[in-house]
Amino acid sequence: MTQHLDPRAPWVISTHDLGRRPGSMRQTTLSLPAPANLGVDMIGVPKDAEVELDIRLEAVMEGVLVSGTGHAPLAGECSRCLDPLTSEIEVNVQELFFYSDEDASEEDSLLDGELLDLEPTFRDAVVLALPLSPVCREDCEGLCVECGVKLAEAGAGHGHEKIDARWASLQGLVSENDNDQEK
Repeated sequence: MTQHLDPRAPWVISTHDLGRRPGSMRQTTLSLPAPANLGVDMIGVPKDAEVELDIRLEAVMEGVLVSGTGHAPLAGECSRCLDPLTSEIEVNVQELFFYSDEDASEEDSLLDGELLDLEPTFRDAVVLALPLSPVCREDCEGLCVECGVKLAEAGAGHGHEKIDARWASLQGLVSENDNDQEK
């Protein structure tokens, strides 16, 4: 049993006005709520944030070709200093929704009657365009690996005494001998 699309769902678009006449076309601009979990670990589009789509639906022999751009806000954290960051993303979307599964392969998108679901296409475009390691600014120094302080706030002189692990057990002996000599 195949699951049918809900025509009232925000990302479901009707192609009724195109018919199945190759060459018929419609341009539209949509403002849609972002779906949940649209992102990667460090950054993504907040759920229900406003997504702007400027798309063209064009009937072709095999189905309906959807192409255009999408704009969405981003929120996440810097992968170096862990500060919150906000940004925007613009992605290109293009997908052919086939009329029937006879023409389509397993990975291709199908129309459900006259309806198509643009969410998976937009999701794929956004997730592939997101940076895996977002930064608040290109010259972000990050955090000190020893103490976790922000290097930008710590200043140029920030550092830690490095003790060679092979000599670490002798560290206590030096201070004990110093005390003995003072007596």
